[in-house]
Amino acid sequence: MTAMSAMKISLGPVLYYWPRATLLDFYAQAAGWPVDSLYLGETVCSKRRALRTVEWIDLAREISQTGKQAVLSTLTLIEAESELSTLARLCDNGDVLVEANDMAAVHLLSEKRLPFAVGPAINVYNTRSLHYLQRLGLMRWTAPMELPRMTLAAILEEADDLGFGERFETEIFAFGHMPLAYSARCFTARANNQPKDGCEFECLKYPDGLAVYTQDDERLLTLNGIQTQSGDVLNLIPEWKDMQALGVQLLRISPQSQHMREIIDHTHAALRRGALPDLSAFIEGAGCNGYWFGQAGHLQMESERSMP
Repeated sequence: MTAMSAMKISLGPVLYYWPRATLLDFYAQAAGWPVDSLYLGETVCSKRRALRTVEWIDLAREISQTGKQAVLSTLTLIEAESELSTLARLCDNGDVLVEANDMAAVHLLSEKRLPFAVGPAINVYNTRSLHYLQRLGLMRWTAPMELPRMTLAAILEEADDLGFGERFETEIFAFGHMPLAYSARCFTARANNQPKDGCEFECLKYPDGLAVYTQDDERLLTLNGIQTQSGDVLNLIPEWKDMQALGVQLLRISPQSQHMREIIDHTHAALRRGALPDLSAFIEGAGCNGYWFGQAGHLQMESERSMP
């Protein structure tokens, strides 16, 4: 097992469609928060153009000048030539690390011999896949949402045994509504009786996604355009000590429209003290963490490893 390093906090890309002014204000504030890495860019729908590609790149460069690491995240589902052109521009930015969210981005970046990160939508479920990507230039990976602790531990242990465990960083999506699936259909538009091509940007109405409930009034899913998310908020931050022992270096917190400064501050303070942050005040309902324990993802499990 590689030596343990201090746990870092990353702020994932904004998954929802926020107005331009809201986005710019959010990142102006986030640049002063105690996070180590900030991910920027549109990862869900190419019709969301609150910021143009060049503006995302410029914003990433500005954040880099504050001493924090900026990362440009790419679209997860590419369906058109225009989207490939945008992808190429992001990969050709010149100096900012890119997070590939599909294999087209991996191909472009590896072809240019550029180091890259991969997001949770890239299906890395074994050490051979991780080693293949590392040889192409991977320097950081975010584990898929449903990857259980036991499998992650085995992957990282085997990577150490094969001699490449210190050549990359491991990141865990630790807080937020889990991205579960992507579709060519836009469910938010459909829910508002709009066609996808004439959606009228219905996503702007839902800064944290559109909640979907069962007939028993239990929150089941969250609709975010073509992306389907978990109904409950994933909270794996109480597992940070165990993750650190496994060799995880970064906890990813996914932006939401409310309480982000408090969530970041509580997490940062707890990591510095070696304690467990209590984020229950910022989560609607009980939250969920089942995938980490090899159970159904919507469950909330207790872990002795997370106890002080």
